[in-house]
Amino acid sequence: MAKSKISLILDSIEPQERLKKLITYSNLIEVEPHVPPKRYYRSGLEMVRMANVYHAEGNLENAYCLYLKFMTLFLEKIRKHPEFSKVPADMRAANQAKLREVLPKAEKLKQQLLEIYKRDYELYLGKLIRLEQEGEERRKAELKKKEPSKRQPSAAPREFVTAEIPAAIDSVNYPDPNLDATPSAPDLPPSYEKDFIPPVPTFDRGKKPSSESLTKYDTDTLRAVLVPAKVMTLFQSLAQNNTDKNVETCGILAGKLEMNQLIITHMIVPKQSGTSDSCATTNEEEIFDYQDHHNLITIGWIHTHPTQTAFLSSVDMHTHCPYQLLMPEAIAIVCSPKYQSSGFFILTPNYGLQYIANCRKVGFHPHPTDPPLFKHADHVRVENAPLDILDLRK
Repeated sequence: MAKSKISLILDSIEPQERLKKLITYSNLIEVEPHVPPKRYYRSGLEMVRMANVYHAEGNLENAYCLYLKFMTLFLEKIRKHPEFSKVPADMRAANQAKLREVLPKAEKLKQQLLEIYKRDYELYLGKLIRLEQEGEERRKAELKKKEPSKRQPSAAPREFVTAEIPAAIDSVNYPDPNLDATPSAPDLPPSYEKDFIPPVPTFDRGKKPSSESLTKYDTDTLRAVLVPAKVMTLFQSLAQNNTDKNVETCGILAGKLEMNQLIITHMIVPKQSGTSDSCATTNEEEIFDYQDHHNLITIGWIHTHPTQTAFLSSVDMHTHCPYQLLMPEAIAIVCSPKYQSSGFFILTPNYGLQYIANCRKVGFHPHPTDPPLFKHADHVRVENAPLDILDLRK
């Protein structure tokens, strides 16, 4: 299989430098003080689950990145959280056990990746040498072809041409000045370009590719999220009693990672309280226990707008912000029964996410709309796929 352009660029980086770039990318994780530390500890478990999937599938780079993010988060960054001291002792102990499990895996992956990078770099250098040799051979062949054409042709014997002199001047034919005769263009001299020999391309092995071209490590690149087509219909059916009372309903979208795609396989409707324009989950430990038992990761959430259109309100944006901070692909599905429409949304990665993360207002409050704070989630794919439902309200 032919390598992609980005893979070829990465192969051209010296092994240690390439590993350094991967580590730098993996350390790009910060702790937001307004996100409860327990959410980070929950996210950490899911991070390791995804890393284990990548490892099992042979995607060593992504596995190493997630293991490294987990270690960076819990060996360094989480300690800066203002509520770190309030984290329950049992949660910290479980996290420490997970760190002891992850550390040797990460170190082994580091050595494996370094060996892979060395092989890639050696193959890259070998290819450059072959290209240089082939170019030089072509140049020599072209020069050899041109050698015979440079010999001087032997002088041809002179031929005398006899001009016929007219008997009288009246017999000379002159061109008629009244005729619109277009003079024929003279024959063009042969182009000297046929003798041009292109120079052999040179490769500067000391020149490093621009880090801007390494889009493989671009934080804006989102994995696809696969949503079962029946999610919206089934959820609105479960929410019907609340909708009739003009009360919002919310649910959790969970699933699995497979072949670098996030697949929603479960919809969990937790115990909750709601109003006409908001809803909040209660007894979240039930959700966590179920996800742990089924080895699920949180991919997003879903809720209704009983009397409004499908969009993200100011409260919705603040609710969604922690989801997207912990997983960039996390989506918010909004169902509007009154207008019979649904929408898939995320906060705009380059502006809205950080703006909402920095906003300390609570309840409904105005936000600027330009540039937009949220947008349609373009990485969502709706497919006819199975879906398991758990209604914890019963």
